[in-house]
Amino acid sequence: MGSAMAERLLAAGFDLAVYNRTREKTDALAARGAEVVRTVAELASRDVVFVTVASSDDLLEVLGGETGLFAGGSSPSVVVDCSTVSQEASAEARMLAETHSVAFLAAPVSGNPKVARAGKLTMAVSGPRDAFDAVHPYLTTVAREATYVGEGDVARLVKLCHNLLLGVVIESLVEITVLAEKGGVRRHDLLAFLNDSVMGSMFTGYKTPALVNLDFAPTFTTRLLHKDFDLGLDAARALETPMPVAALVHQLLQAGIGEGIGDMDFAAIIQLVARAAGLDLRSEDVDVGDGLSAEPGHGDRVRDSGRDP
Repeated sequence: MGSAMAERLLAAGFDLAVYNRTREKTDALAARGAEVVRTVAELASRDVVFVTVASSDDLLEVLGGETGLFAGGSSPSVVVDCSTVSQEASAEARMLAETHSVAFLAAPVSGNPKVARAGKLTMAVSGPRDAFDAVHPYLTTVAREATYVGEGDVARLVKLCHNLLLGVVIESLVEITVLAEKGGVRRHDLLAFLNDSVMGSMFTGYKTPALVNLDFAPTFTTRLLHKDFDLGLDAARALETPMPVAALVHQLLQAGIGEGIGDMDFAAIIQLVARAAGLDLRSEDVDVGDGLSAEPGHGDRVRDSGRDP
């Protein structure tokens, strides 16, 4: 995700320095003109620093570790953290930033690298309003929309709510897809209909290729979605909000990890649903649009190859 976001900043002409623990992952960005630094601390001289990491512990290490952003004598003006982490870790990171007179914006994004490259990410942002206004041009280069949702770390709750809905929707989507196929309807026909209906969305569109052709190369893994359900249900307990449907999906994601799909794209849970229904899934091998561009064929529709599954 960080690479895709960096590509958009470079394409817009911004002066960019980048760091990744696996240096080879920065080669493509270096070829586009980014400066590659050896440690996170070397980014401290930049005015604005974006952070994208996988976990709460990673965020705190990137900021406060021995070679972290605040390890040297200088600090950026604003840190924009686009990770999905707990509100508690976000608050700790915010306090750490404030001790170095740095404004901290929690700015988790909605989408995956392919969505980012298509310019269709969205972003919920919380923190100091003046910092949000100052970096808004950067935010709306990375994302098509950056929504300010309040002070502090409330953007984390917004993102967790988003990902809880993500899990509930994919579970519902794969269940009805399996139901239709078991009744004789090809997956690409069902999804073409749904994507053109009032129930269609950017999400159902860009998950269509995975569900039709069983391509589960990860854009967001089952394991990471399960982690976000852990965080979301923790928030629900703290706020005394019942979430029975989300709790059930949480257990289904856990079952998926146990069945070996933890490191696949979370759309792979269709395999579990199909297995429970006694359905042998096979790729339909159909040229399918993902809703992110006008390709292929007729808009974003699925094309009928004329082949039976």
